[in-house]
Amino acid sequence: MIRFECDYNEGAHERILQRLIETNMEQTSGYGTDAHCERARLLIRQACGNDDADVHFLVGGTQTNTTVIASILRPHQGVIAAVSGHIAVHETGAIEATGHKVLTAPSLDGKITAAQVQAIYDAHKQESSPEHSVQPGMVYISQPTEYGTMYSKAELEELYAVSRACGLPFFIDGARLGYALASRDCDMTLADLASLCDVFYIGGTKIGALMGEAVVILNDALKRDFRYIMKQKGGLLAKGRLLGIQFETLFEDGLYLDISRHAVDMALRIHDTLVLHGVEFLYASPTNQQFPILSDSLLEQLREHYTFTFWEKVDHSHSAVRFCTSWATLPENVDALTRDILNLLQGKRVQVEDQVQVEDQTEHAESVVELQTAAMV
Repeated sequence: MIRFECDYNEGAHERILQRLIETNMEQTSGYGTDAHCERARLLIRQACGNDDADVHFLVGGTQTNTTVIASILRPHQGVIAAVSGHIAVHETGAIEATGHKVLTAPSLDGKITAAQVQAIYDAHKQESSPEHSVQPGMVYISQPTEYGTMYSKAELEELYAVSRACGLPFFIDGARLGYALASRDCDMTLADLASLCDVFYIGGTKIGALMGEAVVILNDALKRDFRYIMKQKGGLLAKGRLLGIQFETLFEDGLYLDISRHAVDMALRIHDTLVLHGVEFLYASPTNQQFPILSDSLLEQLREHYTFTFWEKVDHSHSAVRFCTSWATLPENVDALTRDILNLLQGKRVQVEDQVQVEDQTEHAESVVELQTAAMV
């Protein structure tokens, strides 16, 4: 079985595993205060072009989103996000479990706009009794989105500007950030992104690490007591150096972007091959998530050898599914997937052609019988 259902099917990049083995018997201080975490912080600050950024290491995405959002919001506040945003649909109410509502905005492509943020803020402010409803307290997006789409630099600039004007901290979920930065459509660097938000995180779990996310806090007002919040939310890992070593390895010589680029290349090989043969896609994703629309009968046969994620029904006989590549996806597996999809598409056409041919042969045989009968009469 070849797996394309997510980008964390594999373990970790071999260089990370080797580094963990090499440092296994080192004695270091705990909770992220060791030399490896400090060096990882230095490398991340350099990549972000910000020597004053606070960098903290947590284990997973949901834990990170919950901790960051809980650290920012007052008890009566909520977080603005796209209706399809990860915190709204794929975190089991983790944000709501901390007492904060996700204030969703409609979206067809996974993104929200500056105008939507302004409208939500204004609508609350203009209520006759605003204290009876949840107050917008921050803005959340992910880069890339849940649909693999990306915000442009101009869109981030607009979102950051309106967030600042409304006094709302702007938070970017970067669980798949490397796959956005490595996209052929990306028009920004990591340093650009770091200058256009108050806090974001760099995903490691989905991009080469065993586990781990690096939170980068740019806004001084949000830095205070963050480690207290981490501890309270169960995010302050005792063996913190295990996270630091992984980000140290990912950022010391460009490994993070190199392996991210590989995943995007594999995804676009799937996309470009299928488009060339007439397959349509649900979203225009330039990243490692691709959403082709295929017949249900084809998908049923494909499931015999591949795993992938059902996304949504398109009509009575077709569905959109997600193929997700990763830093470790093998080119030969991508080639096998596209070859089998194309073979199944061709097989369907052959069956139709064969049926037409059978019908033609039947009609011909009937005509011969009719002629023979007429001759006998």
